[in-house]
This record gives sequence, structure tokens and C-alpha cells, in this order.
Amino acid sequence: MPVVVREARPEEHVRLGELVVTAYRSLPEFDEPGYEPELRDVARRAREAVVLAAVDDVEGTLLGCVTYVPGPESPWAELLEPGEAAIRMLAVDPTARGRGVGTALAAACIARAREDGRAAIFLHSLPYMRAAQAIYARLGFIRRPDRDWEPVPGIRLLGFALPL
Repeated sequence: MPVVVREARPEEHVRLGELVVTAYRSLPEFDEPGYEPELRDVARRAREAVVLAAVDDVEGTLLGCVTYVPGPESPWAELLEPGEAAIRMLAVDPTARGRGVGTALAAACIARAREDGRAAIFLHSLPYMRAAQAIYARLGFIRRPDRDWEPVPGIRLLGFALPL
């Protein structure tokens, strides 16, 4: 299945928002219904950062999306250091998992960060998102326990960075 990654189109925002919520809900450990409105609001993320969509190049089906945060000045930046970009809310439709969609989305963010002249790209991941963490490791991200974060009590986010 050929996958193309491009900027999300406004007419896709609602569908992509539902895709992100569905992807998160498919994880057995996900139990944060209060986070769902933020996950669903692709239109806002597209206004304030960059939302990339993964699309099946043959059928045109939406397969996943990711928010690329260009720098610490973005309202979507979480604990970014100067010169860093970030990856947020990477989600793949559960029916498309295992087809390289997550890797394609992460690689597109890395390429964009390089084009933007960033020194590194950073992300947080929940401990149970092991499949995503395996992708990040294959792409060269290193675990950064010094940048772990607990934005709300009981929710621990693990830090990962890739120097560029």
C-alpha cells in the first residue's frame, strides 16, 4: 500500500479528528476521555501548528495523522528547548496498523524539522505506546528520562529526542 504524507486539508479535519480518537481508544490502556476533545480538534491544531495526513496513494483513504510542532513558540509545544521541533498526537487508523503509516508520519516530521533547520525533534509518549516507541527507536530517537513529564497526576509521559 503506497502511503503519501501531506498537509491535512480543511475538509479532512473532522474525519482526521475522529480517526485520532478512534486510534487512541483502540489502545486498551487509554482511559482519558477528557483528552478526547483535544485529540478531535484537528482544525485548531492545523491553525496553530502543522497537521500532516497519511493517505493511501491509490484509494485516497485517510490512514493517519500527526501534529508537527515547528518550535517552542507554538501553543502546541510542551517542554521544548530552543532549536527543537516536536511530534504530537501521532495516530494511525487501527485498520492500517503494521503497514508503515506511523513510520511515514514520523519520518515526514523529521524531514520537516531538518528543512526548518531544527537542531532536534522531541516527543512525549505514554508508557503503554510500545509500538510507537519501537518506531521512534528505529528512526534513531533516544530515550530522555530527564525530560519525562507528568502534566496531570497519574499521567506520566516519557521523553524521546532525535538530534538532527
